[in-house]
Amino acid sequence: MTKSQSFTIRISLIVALGGFLMGFDASVISGVVKFIETEFDLTKLELGWSVASLTLTATLAMMVSGPLSDKYGRRKILQVAAILFAVSALGSAIAPNFILLVIARMIGGFGVGAALILAPMYIAEIAPPAMRGRLVSFNQLNIVIGISVAFFTNYLILQLANSDSSWALALGFEKWNWRWMLGLEFLPAVLFYIGLFFVPKSPRWLVMKGQTDQALLIMNQFTDVIDAKKQINDAIKSIHEEKGKDKVKLTEFFKPAYRLVLVIGVVVAILQQITGINSVFFYAPMIFEQSGIGTDASFIQAILVGLTNLVFTVFAILFIDKLGRKPLLLGGLAGIAICMSLLAYGFGQATYQLTEETKNNLPKEISQSEISPMINVVFDNDVSFKQAIRANLGEKTAMAYESELITAAINMNPTLILLGILGFVASFAISIGPVMWVLFSELFPIRVKGAAISFVGFINSLVSYLVQQFFPWQLDNLGSSNTFLIYGLFAAVGIFFVWFVVPETKNKSLEELEGILIKK
Repeated sequence: MTKSQSFTIRISLIVALGGFLMGFDASVISGVVKFIETEFDLTKLELGWSVASLTLTATLAMMVSGPLSDKYGRRKILQVAAILFAVSALGSAIAPNFILLVIARMIGGFGVGAALILAPMYIAEIAPPAMRGRLVSFNQLNIVIGISVAFFTNYLILQLANSDSSWALALGFEKWNWRWMLGLEFLPAVLFYIGLFFVPKSPRWLVMKGQTDQALLIMNQFTDVIDAKKQINDAIKSIHEEKGKDKVKLTEFFKPAYRLVLVIGVVVAILQQITGINSVFFYAPMIFEQSGIGTDASFIQAILVGLTNLVFTVFAILFIDKLGRKPLLLGGLAGIAICMSLLAYGFGQATYQLTEETKNNLPKEISQSEISPMINVVFDNDVSFKQAIRANLGEKTAMAYESELITAAINMNPTLILLGILGFVASFAISIGPVMWVLFSELFPIRVKGAAISFVGFINSLVSYLVQQFFPWQLDNLGSSNTFLIYGLFAAVGIFFVWFVVPETKNKSLEELEGILIKK
């Protein structure tokens, strides 16, 4: 490995920490929802808002971070994102009430949106062409690693909360467990901010500002002299050509000629989120608790979700150019439909019955006299069981001890739920998760590509928000079985759409695809 290659990899890894923070920030809330629901006495819609609010501000940041980085520089805006991550972590950890917690989460959302756009943009601008694909993939990989680390640290803090060691008690892990979960992000945020001081300015941005000599000097650190000159000259030419063109308006994308790619883009953007991936990433412990395995085991199984996502994302990177986009999409959507059907079946077969024996093992805070009317009554679904415990115990007690009551009463096979969730995550991670963005880069003609990807990206984020916002409400009102069945039906519809409408883009030039998809 040459000195310039080593330098390029090192800088790319620093910048890709933005992806790590994005993944961590998005998923760490999964371990928090159980505790803030009772501490702040939240409704299910409020609980959904505590999770989904981050996505709204992230979407806004995605829209403005590109223009801001053109004005102030990629590195400068990434440093602002690092500060936002740090402020969000501390603000979330010390939030005295629900409103301030949501505000702190929304501040972090601005960092998430900026990192999502600018980290891969910067890496693409400094990487030699032969290394660009692998280096840009660092960011996606770091997002997945961040998700996995969040699941792991949540479990670790939960164990420290149950520890009798003096240092754990002194640090208040038992009293402030969820606050530690959120506050831990402060450390990598500070490392990211410091690391960015060692990252040079983007050569392309310097060219945009007319500082070509400095741009060439920096590019020489990433590649040899000849290639550096070529890349800077190409950047000068590209920027000059862009200035000579009229800006493409979003309305251009809605002309009849682009109708087919518009439909494909919008449907695939919706499909990626409507099959429920963020209900798993943001609420994994909650889902596993519904199977009656208890809090500790649910956090352990959430770690398996993160690891599965990591492994199959790597597989997707390895196979997307070998197998093609369409086979991965079809196989993945089929896997999602099967796994969601398995989840619907598993929860649908569950029954709930408290007995005298299980009643005596319940936490002492649950009144024996109040729970007595439910003893030996068989409930055939989770919705009716939860309604009964609320009617008998009251909303607050039922909310605080829902997991313990489900564990005591449920009769089902929790292994089915674990297999269904892990199979779903694997199917998503090797297919529509990463493949969607590759498709978008290939389907849209160069003239409308920027506006088109922004539009379908906005649709994707909007659906992601809706899934996160309403998932707790769905579980509470529709039940686990019906919720997962709905996700599975969307995946099944998606299979037919991909089979009949989405073209294979593998080994086709952008000009060939334009000829197939665009009606002149």
